[in-house]
Amino acid sequence: MFPSAQTLNSAFKGTQKPFVAASPAEKGAIELNSARYFYTCAAGGVLACGLTHYALTPLDMLKCRMQVNKGLYSGVFDGFKKVASAEGIKGLYLGGAPTLLGYSLQGMGKYGFYEYFKYLYGNAVGEEAAAKYKTLLYLSASASAEFIADVMLCPMEALKVKMQTSSTPFATSFMGGLRKIHAAEGINGFYKGLTPLWLRQIPYTMVKFATFETTVETIYKKILSKPKDQYGKTEQLGVTFAAGYFAGIFCAIVSHPADTLVSKLNNVAKAEGESTGALAVRILKDLGFAGVWTGLVPRIFMIGTLTGLQWFIYDSFKVATGLPTTGGAAAPKKD
Repeated sequence: MFPSAQTLNSAFKGTQKPFVAASPAEKGAIELNSARYFYTCAAGGVLACGLTHYALTPLDMLKCRMQVNKGLYSGVFDGFKKVASAEGIKGLYLGGAPTLLGYSLQGMGKYGFYEYFKYLYGNAVGEEAAAKYKTLLYLSASASAEFIADVMLCPMEALKVKMQTSSTPFATSFMGGLRKIHAAEGINGFYKGLTPLWLRQIPYTMVKFATFETTVETIYKKILSKPKDQYGKTEQLGVTFAAGYFAGIFCAIVSHPADTLVSKLNNVAKAEGESTGALAVRILKDLGFAGVWTGLVPRIFMIGTLTGLQWFIYDSFKVATGLPTTGGAAAPKKD
């Protein structure tokens, strides 16, 4: 999935001095921007995205249903009450399996490739330009990473949405759902929502990473009184969560219209000979401007919480493996 250690070491040999989180003499320390570092970040992404999305499955399920059928519930709490009463806890976690698998894969690609592309692009333009235009570096690295991550997510997202929003039970099992989609639409059934997914997730991730990195830097420079390295790991993780939640609010707003379109695309049948693009245009016309913003309030709450927790879990994992938390510190200089 990621470049091999030999490839990375030969590609970047001599271009930048590796930063070592622990003492260089300490056995087993992970060098920043080594192959082991990228794999560690990918593993942290699996935990960060998979666990948080699964935990918020009930809220996501209600949001999807409200996007597909605006009159189904009067609000989030009404939805929780009705689903819990009719279907119990199992009903609230409908679509949990594809959510856990899909977003674990997405998290692996999102965080692992973000760190890889940030390093790759930074070396391509040089240390001075990377520092001067660091926001562009964050945006380009995160967009590249999300492009790949969404290909990994899309099949599970298609199954999740169908399970959560079908008027009758879509399938009795995870594998049964996969077989049903494939039998009806072939491979296209898993990827027909890929373009809208890119339209939703790439801007979302660009905002998520750039806003987070900028907010962390601002907190340490403008709000707190000491440099990052003078604070303990617990305090640093507190900054991580606050910056992540703040970034999540903007993520939800930027990506919501495309999120609504993804939910509808996976539940509206194509007319004979109609392309996915034509179907998307038809759906947007039917929804209107107000319709694409349906479900925004629960999504702001969900994405704010989600993003804050994702960054907290991700950085906690990095700290546990001997790495520094993300952002807020000056880049290591060459000798």
